[in-house]
Amino acid sequence: MSSTLEVVMVVCLRTWKKTFRRPVVLSFSFLQPLMWMLFFGFLFERYAVEDLKGSGHDGADLSYLDYLAPGVCAMTVLFGASQSGIGWIRDINTGFLPRMLRSPSHLTPILLGKVVADVVRLSVQAGIVLILAVFLGARLRFSPFDLLIGFVALSLFAAGFSCLSCAIALRTRAQEAMAVFVHVVNMPILFTSTALVPGKQMPEWLASIARWNPLSQAVDPLRSALLFGEIHSAGVALGFLLVVAIALFSIALLTMAGVRRR
Repeated sequence: MSSTLEVVMVVCLRTWKKTFRRPVVLSFSFLQPLMWMLFFGFLFERYAVEDLKGSGHDGADLSYLDYLAPGVCAMTVLFGASQSGIGWIRDINTGFLPRMLRSPSHLTPILLGKVVADVVRLSVQAGIVLILAVFLGARLRFSPFDLLIGFVALSLFAAGFSCLSCAIALRTRAQEAMAVFVHVVNMPILFTSTALVPGKQMPEWLASIARWNPLSQAVDPLRSALLFGEIHSAGVALGFLLVVAIALFSIALLTMAGVRRR
């Protein structure tokens, strides 16, 4: 095993171990989406989901829970990825992370190990949320190839926002600042996306924002796969999310380099 791959694996395994040692956080990550589907899914049960944006399908025969399930799945990834950096704040306070960043290892495999661990964990959580949605009555299709494309989009989104969270954690070094980031950033991203409402049923100004919202680009391919068993124009969404992920990965690397020089 090369030294680079070994660093990726060590950081990845350590991140998973730290996560599993905090079962309360994992439990809450499933309780929250369950509450959203229970409250919103059944509260807006009579909400007519029509003319799904960009899908080429009439959604009149869909229940709101059907539409909401992929959105809550993406919301789970959003909230989980935005809190990714909190673990690094603890490592900064204990002195572990500064020592690791000053080691001879290159910074890229350290960040990559952290991101891989977060993306795998969040993808598993998203899959469990979908299973919960089916038990609640959501009618979803599971076409393996299209579902894989949908999860690739979700994973790129998770990778990008995990890097952003880590960069902010390294810059601020304070859990209070991370809490502000989670609340100030997450809600606008969620409510200006198509996670909860189709773009065609938004005001035009909000629909324009939703078109370029990374969460919309992540949830639309997943929703198309789960509701219709097919994906339209996924290449644009994947390309957009890949650019966002690379840009945020680069920002996180630069921030790590700044910490190493201190």
